[in-house]
Amino acid sequence: MLAVETKAVATAAPATEPPHSWKQIVEPVEPFLKAVAERLAEQVHTFDPEIASYAQYALTNQGKQLRPALVALSAAAIGEPNDSLVTVAVIIEMVHLATLAHDDVMDEAVLRRQQPTLAANWGNQISVLLGDCLFAHALKLAASFPTPEICRAVSAATKTVCSGEILQTHRQRRLQLSREEYFKVLEMKTAELFALSCDLGAWLCGAAPRERAALRRFGLALGTAYQIYDDCLDLFGAEALVGKSLGTDLANGKLTLPVLLALERSVALDRAELQKLIEQWEGGNLARVVGLLDKYDALDGSRGVIHQFLERARLCLASLPETESRLALIALTGFLEQQTSALGV
Repeated sequence: MLAVETKAVATAAPATEPPHSWKQIVEPVEPFLKAVAERLAEQVHTFDPEIASYAQYALTNQGKQLRPALVALSAAAIGEPNDSLVTVAVIIEMVHLATLAHDDVMDEAVLRRQQPTLAANWGNQISVLLGDCLFAHALKLAASFPTPEICRAVSAATKTVCSGEILQTHRQRRLQLSREEYFKVLEMKTAELFALSCDLGAWLCGAAPRERAALRRFGLALGTAYQIYDDCLDLFGAEALVGKSLGTDLANGKLTLPVLLALERSVALDRAELQKLIEQWEGGNLARVVGLLDKYDALDGSRGVIHQFLERARLCLASLPETESRLALIALTGFLEQQTSALGV
């Protein structure tokens, strides 16, 4: 997750707002985000009373609502937002929260956003089944629209996200993983919901096909950059501020960009050591792994790749009307660059 959602960076608070602050970016759509949060909370009452407490726990631990913000900003970049966008944002957020419930089971995660996960509180069975319920309810809401377009798009995106997770599972501890394979997984499992948020926000405001396509490409590039950032945070963040244990990706056999870069750049002896640390993973291996990553400037290399994806995202917006919301989307890429620059500090 992006720092705007769940995490802070281990630096002293500045005396003034940074050039791109999350608060400033979303200020124009704060009423929209409040409406999404309220409607999401209302969904708890659609669940059986005996399981409503589980649903409430999942639905009220949202973070900063990045995907709903993308719905609103993409819509406003094209036209006037409307109430149907609130429902779409709720649908996408429910799909996202469902994936988190399942992710925490697969990763055996104990904490998320500095709170115990569903699985930690109530076990894997409850967590998996509740994730299924959230998926199903999201599709039910999507089917309430008079056009099948929403339901079709949400279903396709959900399939893509889950397929990306399967591919990532297939590639656990595959030390010969290519960057292309890595980026493909990121685009499927994370960037797809960013793209869906931008795409449907634009479509519901009457976007022309080229505008809709441009915003979808923006979401894919931004989402990929965000996931690379999150992968770096798992290695170079501050555990007390990240809200979960560091090194969870390697503990679960997930090779991320900093590791791939170090494997590409390292001499044979260091590469063999890094491979052994990954293949015979123990919690105590993390410090040595990070030391090897630092030796080969893996964080700086990852920052460069994040910058490339963010520049691609900005270029996608070049053809859109020059509105405040378009500027806010550009500012969002700047915010992520600031967060990326602060990694390792």
